Amino acid sequence: MQTNFNYREDIMTSNLYQAAIAAFDKANAEDPNKETANGKEYPKELLYAQRMTEMQERYAPDASEAVKLACRAQHIQRWKTPRSDYPMDRNGYLQWRTGLYKFHAETAGRLMKEVGYDDEMIERVKTIVGKKALKVNPETQMMEDVVDLVFIEHYMLHFAQQKPDYTEDKWIPIIKKTWDKMSERAHEFALAGKITLPEALVPLILKSIKG
Repeated sequence: MQTNFNYREDIMTSNLYQAAIAAFDKANAEDPNKETANGKEYPKELLYAQRMTEMQERYAPDASEAVKLACRAQHIQRWKTPRSDYPMDRNGYLQWRTGLYKFHAETAGRLMKEVGYDDEMIERVKTIVGKKALKVNPETQMMEDVVDLVFIEHYMLHFAQQKPDYTEDKWIPIIKKTWDKMSERAHEFALAGKITLPEALVPLILKSIKG
């Protein structure tokens, strides 16, 4: 009887998970901003969410359900909280980032509630998406690892191309800051050739992490 109960519980959990992922993707599919990958155009945040899941499955296929949900929802509907809504200075940037964490967490939690998740799992995912207890909560750290690995593989080169005036002295602290947020496991994963490093930036990346 216990085995049958666990089986039914697993099916129910799987159904909730799939419903939440579908809800996240539907929300991100509304993004008016587009990005092209492999010759196909995607809503920008939908593509990002899919890249997060793909990296999570490569990096931590045994991740908890909460981490998997958090990875898929990490940038959910980001375009609704534009940078331009905040002062264009350092304090404004920090306020924007803090506001984003709260917005993403609340949006993910609301959608999870709508598909039937209980409050315990919702709060767990909100903690991860909100990046609370980084370096202390292993689930938050795992999502942060995925975030940084996705940035390095898919977005770092584009970011560099948008900053042609950045010198090596400016780039090293940026790369080092990203690296320092990652766990040793993520460092090893990246340096073992498990992700595609932006070739043009490899010398700078290596110099940054050894410095």
